[in-house]
Amino acid sequence: MTVDGPEQLEKLKEIGAICRDVLRAMGAKVAPGVTPRELDTMAGEMLRERGAQSAPKLAYDFPGFTCISVGDAIAHGIPSDVPLKEGELVNIDVSAEKDSFFGDTGASFAVGEVSSELWTLLRATEAAQRKAMFAARAGEKVNVVGRAVEKEAKKHGFNIIEGLNGHGVGGWIHEEPSVPNIYYPSERTRLKEGQVMTIEPFLATRSHQYVEDSDGWTLRLAQGGFGAQFEHTFVVTKGAPIILTA
Repeated sequence: MTVDGPEQLEKLKEIGAICRDVLRAMGAKVAPGVTPRELDTMAGEMLRERGAQSAPKLAYDFPGFTCISVGDAIAHGIPSDVPLKEGELVNIDVSAEKDSFFGDTGASFAVGEVSSELWTLLRATEAAQRKAMFAARAGEKVNVVGRAVEKEAKKHGFNIIEGLNGHGVGGWIHEEPSVPNIYYPSERTRLKEGQVMTIEPFLATRSHQYVEDSDGWTLRLAQGGFGAQFEHTFVVTKGAPIILTA
């Protein structure tokens, strides 16, 4: 969607703040022994308290309030009863709706102590998200996002997971345009002022592709290794983005 006036912007800020607060609360509880289902149950309760509802449930009848991906799962993981283990990464994606407006955010977290490589992966992915988001200005081509993500990934020696992209959001959970994390020179679509979108790079230590699990939801790293994702919803401007989920 494209923001049409201050009232819409305030509604977007409200749902963005709800998604942010739920993600922060979940992330603060990440620790060895905690189960994804426990985190997801907390998220559902927080959403209800704020008058919001889970976007994955609303739009796709997803079997969880949030997507929680552990180990070699990179996205769309179903919250399970398997306790988190020391040394692994967990990705949490929170998207929600209130008053017909949608927000979407996500982050990867270390479970206890992790290797220096995984800390670097987390920081590189977060940096790629931020640099790409600040490059996405009105009038620029969408492929400035892929250029920024590729630069950060290459600097640290990580791969980009092909086919997992950012997207438009606001009036629904997934809208046009698709926002690739890979630079395509032929991409001519230009960003517009007021456009609401997400940028969410997926970087990995070994894989550059994903495969769908037999559960029909979870996306796993095709070549193994570890992956990370960070995501924000923001409004495109001619200058710095209006970040709705920070």
